[in-house]
Parts: sequence; C-alpha cells; structure tokens
Amino acid sequence: SPVKDLICSQKEWSEDCFSNFWLTSIIFNEGLATREKVRLALEKVNIEARPLWKPLHLQAVFSNCLSYLNGSSEEMFTKGLCLPSGSNLKDFEIFEISKIILDQI
Repeated sequence: SPVKDLICSQKEWSEDCFSNFWLTSIIFNEGLATREKVRLALEKVNIEARPLWKPLHLQAVFSNCLSYLNGSSEEMFTKGLCLPSGSNLKDFEIFEISKIILDQI
C-alpha cells in the first residue's frame, strides 16, 4: 500500500515497557515523498509540522565538540517530520493531516 511504502510506524521496543508516543513523527522512505514537500503542503493550509530535531553536532555551538557518528542522526533529520500531536486533536483533523500527506505521494 502507498502508506506502508511511505512510512514505517513506531513500535514498542520491548514487552517490558510502553511508550506514550507523545510526539507523532514519520520518517519518509526514499522516492515517494520528501519531508519538505509534505511540510510545505501542510503549511499551505495552516497546519504546523517541523523537521525532527537538528542533530547537535550540526549546530554551530557544538561544531567543535567531539562526536561519534554513523549517519543515523543526519538521515533522521533529513527524512523525519514531526506532525501535529496532542490529546485534543479531533478525528477530522487527523483525517485532514493524513489526506494531505497521502496526496503528496
């Protein structure tokens, strides 16, 4: 399905703990849509979405600090998008956000 090809959902890491998934974010796979294309489509209808947090080693204040890198944080930053989230989102709002994302692929 297009949705399955576009994103991978968050999963529990263990049966011993449970995440509250307080931040709804998606990672875009190569080729179907880009984080920025979707972010701008949401912005056009006044829905705020933000890139995942910029890795510390890419921020000027930490540019000279020692870091241990394998490319994961940079990839997450370029492919990840934080979506509107919160306990007060209505079903129609979730549907609207989902439709805009799907329309971009």
